Amino acid sequence: MNLLCIAIVAAALGSGLIAGLFFAFSAFVMAALAARPAAEGMAAMVSINRVILRSLFMPVFFGTAIAAALLAGYALMRWSAASPWLIGAALAYLVGAIGVTMAWNVPLNNRIERADPAADNAGIWTHYLDRWTKWNHVRTVASLAAAGLFIGALVV
Repeated sequence: MNLLCIAIVAAALGSGLIAGLFFAFSAFVMAALAARPAAEGMAAMVSINRVILRSLFMPVFFGTAIAAALLAGYALMRWSAASPWLIGAALAYLVGAIGVTMAWNVPLNNRIERADPAADNAGIWTHYLDRWTKWNHVRTVASLAAAGLFIGALVV
């Protein structure tokens, strides 16, 4: 297995790991938090957001982005049958996982982080749950699509 194949496998695994994490939030974590009173759910999500920034999630999340960008650059410079697959995978991950996270999920996280815990935050929490989860579904599908496209690049 050459370095290119190793990089593609690593990007596929990274995309798959991230898709799995996002899927868990979409499938049950957000529903569990929604079942709690607003103050409890918000406090739990703020805690999750603080911990995730210091976890192995960050190097996998951004390392996969770097690998995707490098693989797309390689695909453009050395066009082959795998190039459309690699470029598609990179776009899916960079736009659908990284871009959506930065444009939608992080600002929503920042909003609940800044909310006054002593206030009635039911409206903020309801809005957060709806919007954050919808955008998380997009991140889940995009990350899974990227994993599949990276795998496709290996078999063409």
